[in-house]
Amino acid sequence: MSTLLLVRNGRRAVSLTGLGRRGTDALSGVHPVARRSIIDLSYSAHFMDFQGSSIPSSMKKLVVNKLSPNFREAVSTQTVAIPTPGDAELLVRNRFAGVNASDINYTAGRYDPSVKPPFDAGFEGIGEVVGLGLSASSSYTVGDTVAYFGSGAFAEYTVVPAKESVPVPAVKPEFLTLLVSGATAYIALKRLGDLTKGETVLVTAAAGGTGQFAVQFAKQAGCHVIGTCSTNEKAGFLKSIGCDRPINYTQEDLAKTLRKEYPQGVDVVYESVGGSVLDLAVNSLTTKGRLIVIGFISGYQTASGIPHFKGGTLPVKLLQKSASIRGFFLPHFLSDYKEALGSMMKMIAKGKLVCEVDCGDMSEEGRFVGLESVFRAVDYMYAGKNLGKVVVEVAPPPVSNSKL
Repeated sequence: MSTLLLVRNGRRAVSLTGLGRRGTDALSGVHPVARRSIIDLSYSAHFMDFQGSSIPSSMKKLVVNKLSPNFREAVSTQTVAIPTPGDAELLVRNRFAGVNASDINYTAGRYDPSVKPPFDAGFEGIGEVVGLGLSASSSYTVGDTVAYFGSGAFAEYTVVPAKESVPVPAVKPEFLTLLVSGATAYIALKRLGDLTKGETVLVTAAAGGTGQFAVQFAKQAGCHVIGTCSTNEKAGFLKSIGCDRPINYTQEDLAKTLRKEYPQGVDVVYESVGGSVLDLAVNSLTTKGRLIVIGFISGYQTASGIPHFKGGTLPVKLLQKSASIRGFFLPHFLSDYKEALGSMMKMIAKGKLVCEVDCGDMSEEGRFVGLESVFRAVDYMYAGKNLGKVVVEVAPPPVSNSKL
């Protein structure tokens, strides 16, 4: 039977199973807390109160109370008790959380119709381990910095299975960009792109969270890269990460530009917009071209979630070119996830991967700080204002002797 330790922090006792032992390798329920004896005060105090940063008795989190593609209509902020990690789980104090276009697909109930409100929102977070279970302590200890991809990230604290956590060198939002955005680009292009040196790759929404990675991975494969964007600032950013031909579609006609400059068509399209852009992408494919659908953000805010697509002649177009359309949904490729993250972490360490983060510093109301700012961040992204991955600073770093 595992030992249960308690540490008092003024207002309550927090019970945690197991004790931290630092490992070298590298997603919550709220339970009533029973009063028990403190077995080892000094050890438990360190275990639950890393460097004097106490755990409060309650926290805020975002909860989906109504199914709707309107994030503000679907989600509310709630104050709840801090969750308690189980045997193989970590309690993570979230410092940053990532915002994804698919957040409103989740609030609309499009991924799993069997899941009914209320349920927690948010897909990815990064922060410090402040509590853990006995089994989890074989690999982690209090104070470790981890990132994770799973539900419930829009919260001040989240319980995460240890085996689904990713150790990171520091709590920096750049590492958060890899979990969904980076992994999607890496795995989709590797498994479905079949990239060959010298081919031409078109990336739509290229200056966004995942587009920025598709541009870089295509360049690393020796391809000529075209990237669509909406401002000259974004075009300049794309050039800085190796994009050969940024196209600002607010100033240039995308269809005319592609026909004029790439009359032979493009070999691969990394497509996330949908609707008329998807129509154009199909028409732009060359012989044996591959179109990878990783999303269709232009339709997510509608009732159906699906933008209009002129698909009546699609079979003919694909047949005439021996071309293909391939769909990509990250949860279907989790067997590739560990290798993808490991590879990208090495690229960062070597300075070979740019992870652009947009924390809203240039937005009208300023930087996205605190859970309440998630609502602004979602609006900001859907207005197409972001350059890079949209990230919210859930909480500032601990002030008490923090290493961060």
